[in-house]
Amino acid sequence: QLELVESGGGLVQPGGSLNLSCAASGFTLDYYAIAWFRQAPGKEREGVSCISPSDGSTYYLDSAKGRFTISRDNAKNTGYLQMNSLKSEDTAIYYCAVIEYYICSGFLLQSLNLFDAWGQGTQVTVSS
Repeated sequence: QLELVESGGGLVQPGGSLNLSCAASGFTLDYYAIAWFRQAPGKEREGVSCISPSDGSTYYLDSAKGRFTISRDNAKNTGYLQMNSLKSEDTAIYYCAVIEYYICSGFLLQSLNLFDAWGQGTQVTVSS
């Protein structure tokens, strides 16, 4: 059974940083793309970033470019999202998700229904 557990969320001031983790169990991440999504109150869930399984290529939402960095450590079976220069508009519940044998793209981040498994989410609040 595929299970994902996010951690690392919290309350941070504008301009601050957080590093989210997505730990996988019940399977190995080696052949899975890892994506991060977020959902703010009253808004639809949106794709933030993705990292491919083979070449490690990445894709970012425009608003995340230059501020967020996605990475993976297959030996630890964990994915990460380092978020810097956080803004109030980054406030949301952040979810990780995985999909097998896919290369990341903007299309993939818009196709939530394709993903094989989702975590339960971790709250990120950016406020002074």
